Amino acid sequence: MALSAGLLFGQSALAADAPALRFATEEWPPFFSHTLPDNGLTGALLDSVLERMGYSVQIQYYPWKRAMKVGLEDPRYAGAVAMFRTPEREKLCYFSDPVGSRQTVLAFLSDKPVSAAALKDLRGMRLGVVDGYSYGAQFDELVRSGVLTVENAANDEMNLRKLLHSRFQAIVIERRVLGYLLASTRFQPGDHERIVVTDQLFIERSVHVCFQRTEQGLHLQQAFHAAQRGLDLAKVEREYWRRLGVGMLAVARP
Repeated sequence: MALSAGLLFGQSALAADAPALRFATEEWPPFFSHTLPDNGLTGALLDSVLERMGYSVQIQYYPWKRAMKVGLEDPRYAGAVAMFRTPEREKLCYFSDPVGSRQTVLAFLSDKPVSAAALKDLRGMRLGVVDGYSYGAQFDELVRSGVLTVENAANDEMNLRKLLHSRFQAIVIERRVLGYLLASTRFQPGDHERIVVTDQLFIERSVHVCFQRTEQGLHLQQAFHAAQRGLDLAKVEREYWRRLGVGMLAVARP
């Protein structure tokens, strides 16, 4: 398949080094970060598949809403990564098969516990979320309908800081992202003990590469699907967590 020059970054296809496909995303360690090996876990998973296609990956970082716009509209990019699959987004791009999963949790302070058997039980609470994120069809609809009250922030770190200062009753966040943030030097060692999570309100969801909704995007999606077939991504993930240190990603449950 011939790709336009704008999609390719670096050497030509005939050169010794594999040409790179550009993707847009946000800094979201441990899944994506320019400070981590292979641009994070999902970057490593992408590398594994794209290598089979004869490409390497070029990741460009933006705030999330900007990343979606650039990745899905700028002809220099192949798409945006990694995204939850929703009916609205189906109209924007061609989704790959899953390239990992995310477990959303509700996080709150251990000395100010939150009890909820269902998402609707969070009515009346002030919840921290990230602007442009999807937290699942049920949660998103409860927000749209006004049942749940949320306050948007630019990223998870801002929400976590607000939670630690009791500006939120709870925040909605991915479990391993929360663990990574609390283990980083940007937070105090004692902050980890102050946070408790519950995952019973959210299901684990798969994430996907979102290829541009163009003819080239469709060809890339199909080639990606073929290259991914037979590849043990779970093994790639396990090996990556071992390199990174799984222990630091644990957060207490109530």
